[in-house]
Amino acid sequence: MDNKNSTYVVALGGLGEVGKNMYVVKHNDEIIIIDAGVMFPEDELLGVDYVIQDITYLKQNEDKIKALFITHGHEDHIGGITFLLQKVNIPVIYASKIAADLIRKKLDGKNMGYDKLEIIDQDSVIEYKNFKVEFINTTHSIPDSYALAIHTPNGIIFETGDFKFDLTPIGPMANIHRMAKLGAEGVRLLMSDSTNSLTEGFSKSESSVDETLNDIISKHHSRIIIATFASNIYRVKHIVETCRKNNRKIVVFGRSMETSIDIALNNGLIEDRTIFIDNNTAKNLKKNEVCILCTGSQGEPLAALSRIANGTHKQISLMPDDLVVFSSSPIPGNAASINKVINKLYLKGVKVFTNSEFSDIHTSGHAKQEELKWMLRIIKPEYFMPMHGEYRMLKKHAELGVMCGIPEDNTFVFENGDVLELTKDEVKKAGHIQAGDVYVDGSRIGDVGSVVIKDRKLMSNDGILVTILNINPLTKKLLIKPNVTTRGFILVNENIELINKIEHKVTEIVTKYLESNNYNYVDLKNQIILDLNPFINQLTGRRPIILPVIMEVKSN
Repeated sequence: MDNKNSTYVVALGGLGEVGKNMYVVKHNDEIIIIDAGVMFPEDELLGVDYVIQDITYLKQNEDKIKALFITHGHEDHIGGITFLLQKVNIPVIYASKIAADLIRKKLDGKNMGYDKLEIIDQDSVIEYKNFKVEFINTTHSIPDSYALAIHTPNGIIFETGDFKFDLTPIGPMANIHRMAKLGAEGVRLLMSDSTNSLTEGFSKSESSVDETLNDIISKHHSRIIIATFASNIYRVKHIVETCRKNNRKIVVFGRSMETSIDIALNNGLIEDRTIFIDNNTAKNLKKNEVCILCTGSQGEPLAALSRIANGTHKQISLMPDDLVVFSSSPIPGNAASINKVINKLYLKGVKVFTNSEFSDIHTSGHAKQEELKWMLRIIKPEYFMPMHGEYRMLKKHAELGVMCGIPEDNTFVFENGDVLELTKDEVKKAGHIQAGDVYVDGSRIGDVGSVVIKDRKLMSNDGILVTILNINPLTKKLLIKPNVTTRGFILVNENIELINKIEHKVTEIVTKYLESNNYNYVDLKNQIILDLNPFINQLTGRRPIILPVIMEVKSN
C-alpha cells in the first residue's frame, strides 16, 4: 500500500461475517476509517464478551489517520470505538446526532474522556488533501443513517452503510436523487451492504409493521409485553405512538431499551414523556391500560424477557391472559435460544405472537435482492465490492452485480485484510495485510487467544484435574502421598477407586523422575502432564486439563 498515486481500500472487519465492521481508505499519507463495530461471539468462544478487529495496521500507520467516520449508531458499527481509542489516536470522529449520543453513552460508561466527536448531517462535507467525504441519507432501522460518497484522486467510492429502500418509511426518505446524481457523475467503486442478499424480493415497509402492531394492541384487552431490538429506534417510536393511540401506558425494562428511549426523547423522536410509567404505577392501572416494552427478543439469558419467562424477574410476573409479542426476527444462531423462551412462555399459559406466525410484526432494516439491484442500477459503479456479510452473502451479492451489468472481472469478493488498489487505469487486488479477530474478555483486550479458548473448551467438556505434591527439592523426595482433586471431571466421593489409581500413577511418575533427573520445577510439571494424560484417557476416555501444583518443602 505504498504507491503514492494509488487509492487503497481494505476491510479490517465486516467481510465473511456479520459484525465488527471497519473499512479503511488510504491515499498517499492520509487514512480515513469507516465504522468501528463489534461482533458478538459464537457459543464456542467461551467467556468472550466481544470480538473486535485486529488494528495492527492502524497502529503502524497512526500518523496518517485523519478521522473515523460513522455511518450509523448500531453496535456492529460503533461498538468497538472505546476499544479502538484505547490503542490508537483518532484525531476526530464524525457521526450523526443519534450515533454521537450513543457513542457518548459508551464513552461515559468506560469513564473515557474524548472531546473530538463532531456532529454531521446530510449537508456536511469533510475535506482533506486527498479526500472529500459527503453524507447521503439512507433508510435503516435507526435514525440518522448515512451512506458515504468518498471523492478520491482515483474516483468516487460509494459506501452504502446499512440500508433499505422504503417508500413509506417511519422516518425520512433515503436521498435517492442524490444517489442517482452521483451515479450520473460516475462512481468508480461501490461498497454495498450484503446482509439480506440471499433473500428475494423487496423488504416490507416499516409502516406495514405499524398497522399490524396497531391491530394487535387495539384488539387485545389485557396486558401486552413487546420484545424488540432496543437499537431499532423507529420500531420503538411507533410502538410508543400505537400505545398512545390505544390509551396504554408503557413500562420499560432493559438497560439498552432505557438508553434508546432516553436518546429518542432527547432528540425529539418521541415527544410524549408522560406515556412512560414505573412498575408501581402500572399496578394501579387496568390490564388493558399497560404495555411492557423490554429487551430479550433474541432469547438472551440475562435479558428482561428471559427472566420474565423464567419467573426470576424481580418486578414482573406473568399473568395467564398476557400477550407476548416478538417484534423481531431471529438473528442466525439464536433460534434455539428464542424457542426455549417461547416454550417457557407457553408453559406459563400466555399467548405468544412471533414474526413467523404473524408476518408483519417485524421487517428488516437491510435491503433484499431487488433493493440491492436498485442500488446497483442507481449508482452504476465501474467496480463493485460487496461488504457486510458472510461469504455466501458476499458471493450472491456479486452475482447480483453481474446481473445488473457489472463485468464479473470488476467484482471483488474479498476477505478481511485483502487490499483493493484503485489507479487511474485499473482496480485490482494488491496483496493482503494483517487482519483477524481479537477477543475481549471483561476489561482485557487480546489476552484471550486460540490456546486459551481451546483450554476453555477442554475444561467445559472434560473438566480439570489438580494434583497437589509436597516435594523436598534438596533430598529429591516425595514427602507425602499426592492429593488429587477435580472439578467438572468426576465426583470424587463416588470414584474413590479411580482417584486412588490416579494418585498411585502420579507417585510413580514423580518418583521415577526424581530418581533419574536433576530436580526442575517446570520439567517435573510437564512430565506429570505428559505421562498422566494418556493414563487417564485410557481409564476414562476423557482428557481433563491437568494442573500439577508442587509445594516445595526445603529441609535436610
